[in-house]
Amino acid sequence: MAVALHTLVAETDRYLDAARIVDYCPNGLQVEGRAEVRRIVSGVTASQALLDAAVEAQADLVLVHHGYFWKNENACITGMKQRRLKTLLSHDISLLAYHLPLDLHPEVGNNVQLARRLGLQVEGPLEPGNPRSVGLLGSLAQALSPAEFAAQVAQVLGREPLLVPGCGPIRRVAWCTGAAQGYIEQAIAAGVDAYLSGEVSESTVHSARENGISFLAAGHHATERYGVQALGEWLAQRFGLEHRFIDCANPV
Repeated sequence: MAVALHTLVAETDRYLDAARIVDYCPNGLQVEGRAEVRRIVSGVTASQALLDAAVEAQADLVLVHHGYFWKNENACITGMKQRRLKTLLSHDISLLAYHLPLDLHPEVGNNVQLARRLGLQVEGPLEPGNPRSVGLLGSLAQALSPAEFAAQVAQVLGREPLLVPGCGPIRRVAWCTGAAQGYIEQAIAAGVDAYLSGEVSESTVHSARENGISFLAAGHHATERYGVQALGEWLAQRFGLEHRFIDCANPV
């Protein structure tokens, strides 16, 4: 089956409520390709490796979490950016990208999808009173030691997290995928036992140690693999399309 590109984009924008979310980049259709879509390739980032794989897979559309045209980046189409755009344009492939809308979504969002895999019951937003809070609060079915929770994260994500162990067992958890280590302050204020994010900064370790909270940096790429997969599957079912997720490994 096939669907018109403009129909697919409009439905995805609506589903993610993209127009109402302020972001650091344009969300939605970033590069326009052929008018009909039959085959979608999804991935975390629109890297050259993903684009080359999409060409090989004869994709009509590439769906990603990290696209192009970020705030304050150089607008010139040269070097790496030129090569990436040339790949898309010369093969008539569309690029569809959603950043914060895909972090926030209550069904296919990165944070909700990660919670399901880690066995975390979502209880509310990390930022009190903010219905569009990117981070979330929740709990495990049973308390785990910091080492046990880190082992569970490693098994699910296929990647050993950096662990700064806290003072006690972990039951209540706050989390936010990607480069969200700065939210540890909100996690401390919420009184949770552990905070999990994708990345870590030097200061994050001190904040965790001095406040007795466990902190886990589980990888920016690793924590954000699941939202785009879920969105790709939603589109495939919604329009009867082919969908394939391609994981271009990234150690960060």
